[in-house]
Amino acid sequence: MTMKHNHEDTSSAHAKKLMNIPTRFLLCIVLVLASCNGHLLAADTRPNVVFLAVDDMNDFVGCLESRPNAITPNIDRLAARGVCFTNAHTAGVFCAPSRASIFSGQYASTTGCYTTPNYFVHRPEIESLQMSFANAGYSTFGAGKLFHHPAGAIDQRGWTEYFLRNQFQREGGWALESWSSDTPVPQPFPASVYNQGKEITGGLFLEWGAIPNDQEEEMADTIRANWAVEQLKRKHDKPFFLACGFYAPHYPNYCPQKYFGLYDRDAIETPAFKEDDLTDLPDKIRKQRQNRKAQHYDKLVAMGAWKDALHGYLACTSYADAMVGRILDALESSPDADNTIVVLWSDHGYHLGEKGQWGKHTLWERTSNVPFVWAGPGVAKGARTDVTVSLIDIYPTLVETCNLPAPRQELEATSLASTLKHPTEARDRTVYLPYINPGEYTVMNRDWRYIHYDDKNQELYNIKEDPHEWSNLASDPQYADVITRLRELAPTEFADPEPPLNSRRDLVVEGETFRWEKGKGNYVPHPKYLPYTDPALKQKQSKKGR
Repeated sequence: MTMKHNHEDTSSAHAKKLMNIPTRFLLCIVLVLASCNGHLLAADTRPNVVFLAVDDMNDFVGCLESRPNAITPNIDRLAARGVCFTNAHTAGVFCAPSRASIFSGQYASTTGCYTTPNYFVHRPEIESLQMSFANAGYSTFGAGKLFHHPAGAIDQRGWTEYFLRNQFQREGGWALESWSSDTPVPQPFPASVYNQGKEITGGLFLEWGAIPNDQEEEMADTIRANWAVEQLKRKHDKPFFLACGFYAPHYPNYCPQKYFGLYDRDAIETPAFKEDDLTDLPDKIRKQRQNRKAQHYDKLVAMGAWKDALHGYLACTSYADAMVGRILDALESSPDADNTIVVLWSDHGYHLGEKGQWGKHTLWERTSNVPFVWAGPGVAKGARTDVTVSLIDIYPTLVETCNLPAPRQELEATSLASTLKHPTEARDRTVYLPYINPGEYTVMNRDWRYIHYDDKNQELYNIKEDPHEWSNLASDPQYADVITRLRELAPTEFADPEPPLNSRRDLVVEGETFRWEKGKGNYVPHPKYLPYTDPALKQKQSKKGR
């Protein structure tokens, strides 16, 4: 009792002394403490972040002024109040490796995620982007395609809430399934001339078509946009990181008719094309690209459907833009409008006939160049810059601008904070993009793109003089020094590919969460939803149990 009494007397004495300290001095103490701990007073002033991802969207958006030019008023108005990077490039040549790099801050050549998304399984020491926000005291909200879309691909760590639009997805390994029995599809199905009358065997590639306008609210991306809007309407007692990923304009190019109606099909410009473009490629690469050209592009042209396919892609780009617009409208009318950074990015670009290719998976400009727009506090207004940047720069930029703790792993990128403040003063740099096998990559800047598959298979393009990459200069001796200089900027060591995981064998679903464990899998894939119109295909589908 005596000890307790003495303790209370001491506390009382301290309190009396503090009461005699001037208020101004006490305020200084609080400010010092707050500067030492970002979760105290400083949390009130750190910016929120709205993080918007689109899928397979190339540089056709209006503010990038490429041809053909998509109608994207909402992305354009975001660019008008921020910084639009015209020379931004992906960190992976398709969805899985690109998104793994963005959220880990490391290239595939370090993580081994050349073709896979699961950096968090084999390298659990990596603190992903949302974890850094959570560690800094932010609320973290996610929805849609931020990571890859199959079951088991979402990094569950660090989220205050991750939205999935139905309970089945939450109990099914968090597979996104943007097209399923609860989302509308065009009728007849398949809808595109490329697929009509065919059995769909792998995804919905080169499939496009309109759905009725009154079904827009039933679409997965619309539901995700509406959820994000609701988060912005809420009152937040601490800063937030709100990330929303849209599937559009990824195939299938299904969207409401009104977005198709924005375009005159016959007036759509086709991308620049050179008939003998592939002849100067190394033998190994030329054969691959010619085969791919014959498989998709040549068939579309023979069908007279090139403009139809472009029409579907442009319509879905405008639909994705409209969903972005819903979120921007909600932000602008919220109390957080002036203290929120908006970042918009596409995971990679997309060939729509350029170099005879249809799709991604190349080391050329059409795969690598992406829309990349920032706006908000600390960002110049109405600026465009052609400095070369990479999507992997997102992580360190947000660490700096939001005062986040540095993650445990090294971030293999450059903060763009100073470029965002002073874009006219930024210097160009060379950025690196790994391919699908160790040792394969491209390095690029304003002037050059060097592509390395191996010492016998290389490409070099003078981007300033040859923006379409029609003349491969790699075999010309006068450019040997350029190649040497660019090769020195690429890694010399490459991680082995990440060990493959099989969802049936290795994905363990436990209620509303999941984990990966070799040989312990209990995951049962959901049957593909393929609502064929043709009676014979319907019957065949039902026999397969779908």
